Amino acid sequence: VRTQTLFIPPHLIYRTELMKNTPAVYAALFLGVLAISTSAIFVKFADAPSSAIAFYRLGITALVLLPFLLFSRKRLREAASLSKKQFLLIACSGILLGVHYVMWFESLRYTSIASSIVLVCLQPLFSLVFALLLFREVPRKSAVVGCLVSISGCVIIGMTDFQIGGMALFGDILAFLAAGVVALYFIAGQAVRKTTGAVTYTVFSYGIGTAFLLVYALLRGDALSGFSLSTWAALFGLALVATVGGQFLFNILLKRVSATAVTMSILGEPVGTCILAYFIFGDVVSLQQFAGICVILTGLAIYFLYPALAKRTLENGN
Repeated sequence: VRTQTLFIPPHLIYRTELMKNTPAVYAALFLGVLAISTSAIFVKFADAPSSAIAFYRLGITALVLLPFLLFSRKRLREAASLSKKQFLLIACSGILLGVHYVMWFESLRYTSIASSIVLVCLQPLFSLVFALLLFREVPRKSAVVGCLVSISGCVIIGMTDFQIGGMALFGDILAFLAAGVVALYFIAGQAVRKTTGAVTYTVFSYGIGTAFLLVYALLRGDALSGFSLSTWAALFGLALVATVGGQFLFNILLKRVSATAVTMSILGEPVGTCILAYFIFGDVVSLQQFAGICVILTGLAIYFLYPALAKRTLENGN
């Protein structure tokens, strides 16, 4: 007997964003978002060029994870058996992540932080479109609604500081493109993680991204040394907390959830950042920010919780 969920044919239902062990997946996504929410905090403490921050963020992370590859026979065999297609996808993902950081950090030179963050938060929309075009994955209506609601929450948080025109427009374009690039990064990661372990994928991907950023920094003539101890502490914090605890955790989850689910969960980053800024810097959460946070959480609830609630309602109805 063929069943039909929410009047959507089974073959058109978007690949399960949350697989089995939903509570564990929820917990992992929450921890990843909490970790990655520290990014802006560490960047604020890092007195270094944007290219250097991105270079050390990926480079330190790759070095930290490298022993887990080198001292594992299974992972070494896996690395040695990578096909050309797998390696090209891994290389592309690393370069895409490096390009994303470059575009995002450069956008902050020309436009406001709020404008940049709001535009980068468009990445779930890009993920939905890329998943449809590349994998023929048709999104659920609730997924699209949840995505749009959460993005509107990001807009509410940053709309008073939104800038259009002049060089700010150039910065906005860079941030918009950065959203598309990072969505492609997660799409590539989703494809690679079907056959490749998280450690192997991350070490090679981040290593190649680090090499790309090194070339970029050298071409720009940006300093890669001579920083203060507080800046080095911020760089290591950015790598160990935000990247290992956040980005790497998302790489692990890409084998169980879709790239869109990961990019959607990252929309919780502004919420986490606002909360951390309150406790660390004493920044007061304004009424507008609180409203935006509530809207973001509503969108995330629609995206993540609605399918389970609908399924339970359908089962109870039967």
